[in-house]
Amino acid sequence: MANSVSRSDKLGPQERAAAIESLKTKNLDVLVVGGGVVGAGAALDAVTRGLSVGMVEARDFASGTSSRSSKLIHGGIRYLEQMNFSLVREALLERGLLLQRLAPHLVKPIRFLYPLKNPLERFYIGAGMLMYDLFAKTGEVKPGVPMHRHYTRSQVAKMSPGLSKNSFSGGLTYYDAGVDDARFVAVLARTASFYGAHVAPRVRVEGFLKVGQRVVGAQVVDLETGERFEIRAKQVVNATGVWTDDTNKMVGERASFRVRASKGVHLVVPRDRFQSASGLLLRTEKSVLFVIPNGRHWIIGTTDTDWKLDKAHPAATAADIDYILKHVNEVLAVKLTRADVEGVYAGLRPLLSGESDETSKLSREHLVAHSVPGLVLIAGGKYTTYRIMAKDAIDAAADALDGKIPASTTKDIPLLGAVGYKAAWNRRGKIARAFGLHRVRIEHLLNRYGTLTDEILDLIRQNPKLAEPMPGADDYLQAEVTYAATHEGALHLDDVLARRTRISIEAWDRGISAAPVAARLMADALGWDEERTQREIDTYVERVAAEIASQEQPDDESADRIRLEAPDIDSVLGHAGDNTPFGTAPALPMIEVDETADVEAATVKAESKDAQKS
Repeated sequence: MANSVSRSDKLGPQERAAAIESLKTKNLDVLVVGGGVVGAGAALDAVTRGLSVGMVEARDFASGTSSRSSKLIHGGIRYLEQMNFSLVREALLERGLLLQRLAPHLVKPIRFLYPLKNPLERFYIGAGMLMYDLFAKTGEVKPGVPMHRHYTRSQVAKMSPGLSKNSFSGGLTYYDAGVDDARFVAVLARTASFYGAHVAPRVRVEGFLKVGQRVVGAQVVDLETGERFEIRAKQVVNATGVWTDDTNKMVGERASFRVRASKGVHLVVPRDRFQSASGLLLRTEKSVLFVIPNGRHWIIGTTDTDWKLDKAHPAATAADIDYILKHVNEVLAVKLTRADVEGVYAGLRPLLSGESDETSKLSREHLVAHSVPGLVLIAGGKYTTYRIMAKDAIDAAADALDGKIPASTTKDIPLLGAVGYKAAWNRRGKIARAFGLHRVRIEHLLNRYGTLTDEILDLIRQNPKLAEPMPGADDYLQAEVTYAATHEGALHLDDVLARRTRISIEAWDRGISAAPVAARLMADALGWDEERTQREIDTYVERVAAEIASQEQPDDESADRIRLEAPDIDSVLGHAGDNTPFGTAPALPMIEVDETADVEAATVKAESKDAQKS
């Protein structure tokens, strides 16, 4: 069980080093593999039950699917048509918890307009939205958003003057919620660390340790130093999303289900390109298209296509971008062009394989399995229901542990920055005057850090220059870059520009002008020399160039080839490992542990056939 230790809400270099030392020396109750939203959620769930917990992530927190979503916390209104009422209700109840209790500083209500094409739609769509609202009211907390409403044609025209007048006959509005997905995961990981989990990004699993058929830990490599070591754990949770099948291959057992990757592409467009007081929900021939208000931008997406290429860097194509522009332009008075697109990103959904060949029809449900003793698999699901997925995974792990393990408590545990947020929001004017900052700046910080904003302001108090905005991305302060490195686990420039902030998709130059300033701020915080700093800048610039070039390609294969021409930072710095988060070491597909010894002090023997051959 977890020891009683002093707690820190920081997750900087010192905390990472301490976590790695603990991972080397302790026999954990649970080791979580994967630092996306489900993995971070599982680490928090396990540690708040009193278990000793480790979590490792091959790259940065949320560097896969969890930073490339639609950035919505939603029930999934389209699943009502598929009669998947239990999934919709479950997600809506989680939405209420996040809005009202767990993360009110990070999750915010968003109003969406559904433009009606004909009067008959009003009854069908209205009935679905009524059901949506009623499901949201069945939980223990209030929904936190208003009910749906009906609007006439003239009311819709006033609400959304940017819509083409012949694209609607009226409309309905309903509410869901928005989130900065990558920031949410970083806070989730910090919260798990705060409660005692040993959390370490840039630590990649290369194989599993076994006693007979039982998994008892993992062999890993620290990608920052190249050091290889072992982590012992009574239960290992595989929360690797689209890499689930790759991880299963390390164990050498066939899982009871498979995961297919579906590519979803989103465009980022300035808010001034068309006027609307709400987001939009539009139908396409395959699914739905969201137009989501996000600060000074619109996020428009998504696509839904099968993806069988590189999982670490899924590439958007010219065809993906044109598809989204075509469908959104069907309702806009002034059409969008490629010149209006300031950012593009592509992510992969981990869908459970089914009988249908179309990824849009594969299940968004999640499944938990014990494919081999000691290894729990969690796969499928959607971002909004991460907490339920994490709970179910740790329930499965707890069932296999000795002793009575407490039930999940995460529905009552706010994330860091949530407690006192509403009071801080009410004082935002006074805070702004005290620091000589514009009130909008304080609102920005409170909606990204909650009450942890005090720590940002402390940095500014110590160094007033950190109150200056980032070049080419003046929504963000320089203090936020420093804070990302000292408190939020950011180890590389890309971690800050692509995930701790959204500069890489919100700035017209994709963060090129911000990169030198951000790199030097990180250098000061992390002790980089000039050569290391320049390598970080050069690698980021190459990444941006490769992404832009890939988005000019006509098909997935061409885009993937172009995108992979830019090296990952680990290979640039000469660290161990390849570009694949779960690439296995040739001689270590499996490590057998001496069965005659106690599990906690077992002697490792490399007895695999491949190792003997080598």
